[in-house]
Amino acid sequence: MSTPSLFSRRGPSPEIPRGDVLSTVGSYGEAQSIVNRLAHAGYDVSNIAIVGRDLVTVERVTGRLTYARVALRGALNGAWFGLFFSLVLSLLSEQTTTFAMPAVIAIGAGMGVLITLALYAIRRRRHDYSSVQQVLASRYEVTVPAGTAGAAQRALAEAPREKA
Repeated sequence: MSTPSLFSRRGPSPEIPRGDVLSTVGSYGEAQSIVNRLAHAGYDVSNIAIVGRDLVTVERVTGRLTYARVALRGALNGAWFGLFFSLVLSLLSEQTTTFAMPAVIAIGAGMGVLITLALYAIRRRRHDYSSVQQVLASRYEVTVPAGTAGAAQRALAEAPREKA
């Protein structure tokens, strides 16, 4: 397997890893544990792949959106932007006073509130909740290069189990 150049415009072509399936497990953490155990046993892990099968998208609803929550989130995001902007101004200008930083943070928070409330009001009926999306697999296969599964099984048997 070659490593692409840092200045290359094209990345490696996406393809499903080929080889022998060393183990099939139900969670990504279990697959990582197997690879870690192989690494601790001294096995060459540079060509091992963890392949997720039967992918599904899961959207977990975290709460209901209200104008107050949207305004608070906008104020916090705007304040962070104002802090960043005021730090840039203080680095670039020799005449920046200490009163400028809180003022820029407050202006950023106010602008954040206005923008997020306006966007929320526009799309309120279509998306009235907050959520987080994840892509999960129903099973994970730890794949090793073809013909090396026996050596990997021996290394895995000799490796100490990780503590939970």
